[in-house]
Amino acid sequence: MLSHKQLKHISALKIKKFRDEYSEFIAEGTTLVVDLIQSPFEIDSIYAIPSWIVDHMEMIVAKKIPVYETDALDMSRISSLSTPSQVLAVVKIPGGAMEVLTIADIERIEDLFPRIFKELSLVLENISDPGNFGTILRIADWFGIRTVFCSENSVELYNPKVIQASMGSVARIKVLKADLPYLLGKIHGRVPVYGTFLEGDIIYSRTLGREGFIVIGSEAHGISTVLSSYITDRLFIPSFGTTENGKAESLNAAVAAAIVVSEFCRRGY
Repeated sequence: MLSHKQLKHISALKIKKFRDEYSEFIAEGTTLVVDLIQSPFEIDSIYAIPSWIVDHMEMIVAKKIPVYETDALDMSRISSLSTPSQVLAVVKIPGGAMEVLTIADIERIEDLFPRIFKELSLVLENISDPGNFGTILRIADWFGIRTVFCSENSVELYNPKVIQASMGSVARIKVLKADLPYLLGKIHGRVPVYGTFLEGDIIYSRTLGREGFIVIGSEAHGISTVLSSYITDRLFIPSFGTTENGKAESLNAAVAAAIVVSEFCRRGY
């Protein structure tokens, strides 16, 4: 049985204020926890049922991770999920917080990230839904995109729902908060900047490059007027639904990101 102190600490990490204070976040589920154990992230502690510990003991011992045996009641108390998993990890936040690019960093972005002008990157503007944010990270990971920039108003990276939706991709994707207008202004003319609009060119017949920045707008408002001025290539994802029985008015941000990135990869990116 877990102590009151342990239960209190883990529960506190469900709240951003305490994630910032302790520089830790929580992750649940076998796939996610194993991915994080095998990543550069530092695992502070693991809480799991006995059978999970036995099945993963070699990995735990190799990384010298403190592990605490729990029962079903303990897991229901500490879990953020509707159906508690068999394992929960408390993970250190690298550097104490999500990495933020300063204006000075953006000025020397090519020195900091030499590959940035030779591949595709995602730019997320004000993505507020944690499920969408985490899913987009998973999409980026699946399609080989290594860097994701996001606005300062986007949802926090270490929100439990973001971590859960990313399914371990958070350990493999570089996520950077930045002043997006300044960033896109800095790279203007160096590489294409793509974005989806209702008045854009149909993506399936448009020439697409092997490098550039793909902007995904907010769920409610799409790409803002400010960022629109930096878009060099406007793309449109056509609907194939009929109007007889009505059709969806728009696409979910994560779904739109998947379609756009998939099309780039289909072309041989």
